[in-house]
Amino acid sequence: MRRRQFLRTGGAAAVALAGFRRHAEVFADTRLRVGVIGTGWYGKCNLFRLLQVAPAAEVVSLCDVDSAMLADAAAQVAARQASKKTPRTYADYRKMLAERDLDLVIVGTPDHWHALPTIAAIEAGADVYVEKPISVDVVEGQAMVAAARRHGRVVQVGTQRRSTPHLIEARDEILRAGKLGRVGHVETYGYFPLMHTKNPREIPPPATLDYEFWTGPAPMRPYNELIHPRNWRAFMEYGNGIIGDIGIHMLDMVRWLLGLGAPRRISSAGGIFVEPGGKVNIPDTQTATFDFGDLRVLWTHRFWGAPPDPRDLWGATLYGEKGTLKASPFGYDFQPLGGGTPVRRPVTFELDKYPEDRTERDLELFAAPAIRGQMKDLLAARETRSRPVADIEEGHISTAACILANVSMKLGRTLEWDYAKGVLVGDEEANRLLRRPYRAPWVHPEPV
Repeated sequence: MRRRQFLRTGGAAAVALAGFRRHAEVFADTRLRVGVIGTGWYGKCNLFRLLQVAPAAEVVSLCDVDSAMLADAAAQVAARQASKKTPRTYADYRKMLAERDLDLVIVGTPDHWHALPTIAAIEAGADVYVEKPISVDVVEGQAMVAAARRHGRVVQVGTQRRSTPHLIEARDEILRAGKLGRVGHVETYGYFPLMHTKNPREIPPPATLDYEFWTGPAPMRPYNELIHPRNWRAFMEYGNGIIGDIGIHMLDMVRWLLGLGAPRRISSAGGIFVEPGGKVNIPDTQTATFDFGDLRVLWTHRFWGAPPDPRDLWGATLYGEKGTLKASPFGYDFQPLGGGTPVRRPVTFELDKYPEDRTERDLELFAAPAIRGQMKDLLAARETRSRPVADIEEGHISTAACILANVSMKLGRTLEWDYAKGVLVGDEEANRLLRRPYRAPWVHPEPV
């Protein structure tokens, strides 16, 4: 071999080898890089279930407007993730996303902060797991779906009843097996007692909390002892009441079990009947009807009185021509008509596989297997770039239906929903309520 030819082939080999080494380095660094926006209750619940099913994932970044909550979350993550590294921490989600080094972002903020961070994470090239309800108004949800489709991102919603093992069994072995027959009526419900005072004390925000940023696009109101953390759900400024918090779970579960699309007509009535005049301003009593054409799904909640079934404070009852199915996060009951063997299946906690669940602070044990299933489904969808079981559009339909129930209750009339066009038919007053005003300088997202 001539010297020049040897140098050419040797040089090419060297370049190829260098390229292989670079490729190998990239391949070795293909672990899932995760960020979390909102490191409170369900932000951590979701993250730790992800780490259980994807132990090689690396939590790179955490973001929260409460510095004490953020520091505590960072310490917990460092103790639990395989690398034992402490994630970077941010007070502003925009700065975290500007790094553009995340594969998956978990959005676990209060409801009024779901839309903007989700859209920003999508635009930064990440897939997203966002808690339910996805939005506080209908146009926010439309914008989130549009962003996911435009950028080709996988977005899973925290409506984890779709991944609850005993409910999957009920769908497959009761409904799909034809044991229930044609379903003619469905009732969904939530009978939780009101656990917050109607007139919480107004106090200065904690020194660790950036209350201006926490409020964000929502109306600014005086801080009180309920707002942070978790009990912000008692105020319509930050969410959509019990129907928007619990009702969405049950409506989405029924839609998934029965393969339903969007309801055509929505009506609702209710209000604050037991303790009017307080700072807490979510309805303590509400009924809603979601009309799917050949099936109506009812929702009922009240804070007062005894629940019909103390075992299940929230759930759904499906009445079929061959039997009745009661389904909830805690199990299912099937009662066949005209004889036959009833079936009772309680939730399985999986504590033998995940004993750390026993001691995790604030974890809802009944929800842990469902969240793990939801995360596994998300990871599978990421691999195939397909839509997950709780795709953002499914989350939008269930969220928007519950928001529209509140609009119906406010206006005192039934709404006809054209989901394909994204409008309420022949009702301009109601259409103006599809978006809520944003507090400056925050700008409402648009679906275009």
